[in-house]
Amino acid sequence: MKKWVVLLSALPLLAFASAQEKIITLGGDVTEIVYALGAQGSLVARDSTSQWPPAANDLPDVGYLRQLSAEGILSVRPTLVLASAQAQPTLALKQVEQSHVNVVTVPGSHDLSVIDEKIRVIAEAIHQQSQGEALRQTLREALATLPSTPLNKRVLFILNHGGMTAMAAGQQTGADAAIRAAGLQNAMQGFIRYQPLSQEGVIASQPDLVVIAQDGVTALGGEENLWSLPGLAQTPAGRHKQMLAIDDMALLGFSVRTPEAIQQLRAKAEQLP
Repeated sequence: MKKWVVLLSALPLLAFASAQEKIITLGGDVTEIVYALGAQGSLVARDSTSQWPPAANDLPDVGYLRQLSAEGILSVRPTLVLASAQAQPTLALKQVEQSHVNVVTVPGSHDLSVIDEKIRVIAEAIHQQSQGEALRQTLREALATLPSTPLNKRVLFILNHGGMTAMAAGQQTGADAAIRAAGLQNAMQGFIRYQPLSQEGVIASQPDLVVIAQDGVTALGGEENLWSLPGLAQTPAGRHKQMLAIDDMALLGFSVRTPEAIQQLRAKAEQLP
């Protein structure tokens, strides 16, 4: 009996200790999942790729995902760092671990099944397993509704940010996986990862639709400037001005918003002439 009394009296203390977890999320996908699990109250900072939901922007920013510093992370005194597999440099994360901070790496891949694994890992790390199971089931159902019938439309995904050369997505990219998940064809074949746009390659690819991040359109100075990129005017997409500006983290982050973004891509393709 005394043991039960002791255990019951300790429960408020355990809840208090759990509430005091101070979490940093590194990666927009990771941050979205933490919010979806309802654990945002434990967040003390995030990286600069974590911009959704909008409330995340109110958190301190510890830097760009691929250019992190141990000093920036440790400055907010976290107890737990949830780090995307893309977080760099690994040396910075090792230094954080050496400072007695728990660092959990969240898996990444170009397969939609990774969404389920991301949620599982994060939910376990923040002791929200029941919420994690519910969210995993919701995402499984959302993924099950993705289109299964192929649509003969070719999609060119362009990666473009301020100060960089516009790049086309080849195979072994999140864009390629998302395009295929929508039942569409990646217009760019024959190379992996991202390659600079070339006039010959774009003309040969003959895309029906160009997909680009909204930030990419802004960096180009507007949609009209998009069609002046090499070769685009000489493609079906260019002739019919068929473009989808999308939240690239939603489409490529392989997180809670990805099924909806893929459905958005498919719906746009179904409207093409």
